[in-house]
Amino acid sequence: MPENTGQQRKVIADAVVSMDGYTSIGPEDDMSWAMAHISSEQSELLYEGIWRGVSTAVVGRVNWEGFTSVWPGLTSDPNSSARTRDLGNWLATVEKVVISTTLQQADLDKTQWTNARVSRDLEEEVRSLKSAPGRDILVINSASIIKALLQADLIDELHMTMVPATLGGGVRLLPDALTSTWQLSHAITIPATGAVSLCYRRP
Repeated sequence: MPENTGQQRKVIADAVVSMDGYTSIGPEDDMSWAMAHISSEQSELLYEGIWRGVSTAVVGRVNWEGFTSVWPGLTSDPNSSARTRDLGNWLATVEKVVISTTLQQADLDKTQWTNARVSRDLEEEVRSLKSAPGRDILVINSASIIKALLQADLIDELHMTMVPATLGGGVRLLPDALTSTWQLSHAITIPATGAVSLCYRRP
């Protein structure tokens, strides 16, 4: 896919949410409430349709630590699906920006993943990425980053997959008192898990 040279790159946010609007119950969440969806073949296909058009991934500290502890094993596991291995290889090599006030570059360099750097200023970083050459920018399931970018009006496309479960509390995806208008691009039902994948774009 060619680089987006004619206009600013899109910032795409992707998150799995419960029916009551939470992305997790907290830092120790193993995501068991959503794993049936995350690991389903149709979910993998939908997500592939997003990441193959992306040349920069943005994550927060919690997701960085979780991803780098789990994904290398999934990628090398011969029992993983071909799409899972492809996604793992992409995550390992794509440009990654880790938004954190505590992680150091040395922490990133200790992992098996390459092409990653730390950034302290989320808004400045994303504005700079949008104006740089490349394909789209993907924020991967990091609620705090998505909230901040929504408040700064820096998200162009929002993917939310609603899983048929309620958590009763935890980390909300959408910030309180946010007012914004979106257009529904598409909605896809995943019969195997009962989840609904929604894609909204700014008008």
